[in-house]
Amino acid sequence: MRRSRVAAIGAVTLSLVLTSAACGGGSSGSEGSNDKPKTLTYWASNQGASLEVDKKVLQPELDKFEKETGIKVKLEVVPWSDLLNRILTATTSGQGPDVLNIGNTWSASLQATGALLPWDAKNFEAIGGKDRFVDSALGSTGVQGQDPAAVPLYSMAYALYYNKKMFADAGIEKPPATWAEMAEIGKKLSKDGKWALGAEGSNLSNNIHQVFVLGKQHGADFFTPDGKPDFTSDGAVAAVKQYVDLMAKDKIIAPGNAEYAQNQSLSDFAKDKTAMVLWQTASATFKAQGMKDDEWGVAPAPVQSGTPGEGTSTNSMVAGINLAVFKNTKNIDGAKKFVKFLTSDEEQKVLNTAYGSIPPVKSAQEDPAFNTPALAVLRDTLATSASALPQVPEESQFETVVGTAVKELFADAAAGRAVTTESVRAKLEKAQQQMPAS
Repeated sequence: MRRSRVAAIGAVTLSLVLTSAACGGGSSGSEGSNDKPKTLTYWASNQGASLEVDKKVLQPELDKFEKETGIKVKLEVVPWSDLLNRILTATTSGQGPDVLNIGNTWSASLQATGALLPWDAKNFEAIGGKDRFVDSALGSTGVQGQDPAAVPLYSMAYALYYNKKMFADAGIEKPPATWAEMAEIGKKLSKDGKWALGAEGSNLSNNIHQVFVLGKQHGADFFTPDGKPDFTSDGAVAAVKQYVDLMAKDKIIAPGNAEYAQNQSLSDFAKDKTAMVLWQTASATFKAQGMKDDEWGVAPAPVQSGTPGEGTSTNSMVAGINLAVFKNTKNIDGAKKFVKFLTSDEEQKVLNTAYGSIPPVKSAQEDPAFNTPALAVLRDTLATSASALPQVPEESQFETVVGTAVKELFADAAAGRAVTTESVRAKLEKAQQQMPAS
């Protein structure tokens, strides 16, 4: 997932949704009384620098689809802070769109509601076949062993972006490759009102992305192999403490970042206030903030030691956006035509170029536009050192409760309160107790 991903729903609410599969989701937005109305509604996620940017990117493509098929698409770009909550409401009320974007980490949770169209072999055939998509993207489309609940649309990975001017001014020649180097370099950069690293301390999903990766580096998964929450293992506690300690102990993240949740760290980066950010496919956002391509660099996100790879050398989650269809849409054929259109080679090139992301469609990746130095780092990360978040029905609750625990710990750090192994474990224990019983 990308940008301000706040899993804005509580565990109790989602637990109720998961027991309401019979209510389903669906479309009230399809117009007409016939079986195949000529209008589809589409909820797009905020991928650009603003909702208006997304409308400018998407509307010409939707007009192209209407010209080709006669089907009009009503577009609404939904902020990440609202998206999950609105989707969950739609699954219970039946008042939702025909087609929608979802963060790929939500796939299993939304699959469990029973509201989304399963992408079985027949449905995949209608959009050109499952084998068109890269395996890493398909790995975040639902519970393993079940038909996917969604289709990959944009692929992303985390990387370390650094401000070349701030590095040069501090006499630093290269970005940190390990967390020890991060702390060392960070102290040189954090002075005179400027800071080394940006964070979105109040963004629940971003918190999850960071501590999940650190958890992998400490040998923790946050869930047991049979899908039960395991938030208080030594590795999970160490991961959360290490992340919050970048503010609390190392003091290389500004205390004010504890309140950030709407991409403010990217704005600070573009304004030479922060030297580094850990982010997904940020190039388009930097350009929108007024930065030139030669003003920033990109490197793999740090690991504990050595070089990025699998297991404890994981340095990114498999990030991305999926396309889903509410299965009680009044125009299932039209919805599948729209999915086929958005995942066609041509549209994959147009949309992923606009957003600085990577096509999950194999043939579209071959376009030279996706072989830039910046995207090469992301592609290599996805291919060699990224892991998918747990594809379990409780993933959304995990984002909410553990993301909130990290948010509260950042608030402690910003206020000067001690962040200890014991206080971290206590927050994670509270989070685990908030998860629904199996």
